[in-house]
Amino acid sequence: MKDLKKFNIPFVGLKEGSHLFEYQIDKTFFEAFQFDEFDNANVKVNITLVKKSTLLELAFNINGTVTVPCDITNELFDLPINGKLDLVVKFGPEFNDEHDEILILPHEAYQVNVAQYIYELIVLSVPSKRIHPNVIDGTMQSDALKKLEELKINEEKTVEKTATDPRWDKLKDLLTDK
Repeated sequence: MKDLKKFNIPFVGLKEGSHLFEYQIDKTFFEAFQFDEFDNANVKVNITLVKKSTLLELAFNINGTVTVPCDITNELFDLPINGKLDLVVKFGPEFNDEHDEILILPHEAYQVNVAQYIYELIVLSVPSKRIHPNVIDGTMQSDALKKLEELKINEEKTVEKTATDPRWDKLKDLLTDK
């Protein structure tokens, strides 16, 4: 996790008020978390930190694209994502991150690492069903769709009249209900 040290925000030396932090996220960020669902990523993260006398308010805004495979055609495409997260950092006797929107840091803490929150915000901003935009509008041209169209069974050609076996016809005579 040494790659994630640049996501430490030292708040001790900051004056009270609003401060802006910007990060550019790419695939190497997700490799630190051993997450390989994205083929590539280009996400801009803006964090507005408002320092107050007893707490910190963090507002995360993400905007960008992640390259993911389509669930239907398995073709890679850039999926636009955006998301927001508000986090309140309070100070207490020990570290506690059980609540989604409140983080409690020990009184002696001098920095907060925001990498986990950025990671979760990006991953949760990606929809569970990822469909290529060209599939939705019907203009998708992929090798998989061409092969499926080529192998499509034409029902008119395959419907043939087959003669039944005379041995089975005798058994049908046993049915008295019809």
